[in-house]
Amino acid sequence: MNDSQFVKIEDKPEEGVTGLKIFRQIWKEMTLGVGFWGALRPLFAAILAAVPFFFIGQHFNRKHQKAFDWTLLQIPLALTVVLWFVLWFYSIFDAWREATRFVAEKNNQFVHN
Repeated sequence: MNDSQFVKIEDKPEEGVTGLKIFRQIWKEMTLGVGFWGALRPLFAAILAAVPFFFIGQHFNRKHQKAFDWTLLQIPLALTVVLWFVLWFYSIFDAWREATRFVAEKNNQFVHN
């Protein structure tokens, strides 16, 4: 009968650090692991959301119902100019946050596959 139930795995010796490995790691850090577009997506969504009245950033993030609801909500808020600006600024932040969440989810799928 075998006394050990565990399998011994021998460590492989580490390979030297090459320029390609360094470049690959820098590229992964720059692009958040989902390609160059993934790194720029939150910024692009925030820029689109900065266009007033249309909530394009939410449409860009495929949150069409939220954009439609906010479009209807801005009508009564436009009567109180201050609250309309609060909604507009929040929409910019929300577009950036949703795009960042999307990139993070894609990055998790990429890492775990």
